[in-house]
Amino acid sequence: MADITAHSTTAGRRSGFRAVLAAIGEFFETAAASNRRVRQVQYLQSLSDAELAKRGIKREEIVHRVFSDLYYV
Repeated sequence: MADITAHSTTAGRRSGFRAVLAAIGEFFETAAASNRRVRQVQYLQSLSDAELAKRGIKREEIVHRVFSDLYYV
């Protein structure tokens, strides 16, 4: 009877490479989401107080509203 043992490091390297790619992708997703939020804050800050009032937002609430899903206060 023959006994063969084979070890492959390719699968381990692939999963490590995929993990690195996933981390890079997550970084860019986070950066894009942050940039979108910053643009939204800038847009809302450019509105007049009357325009903000029509939307039911006070000027001091803008940042809280835009980022409210990221933290609980």
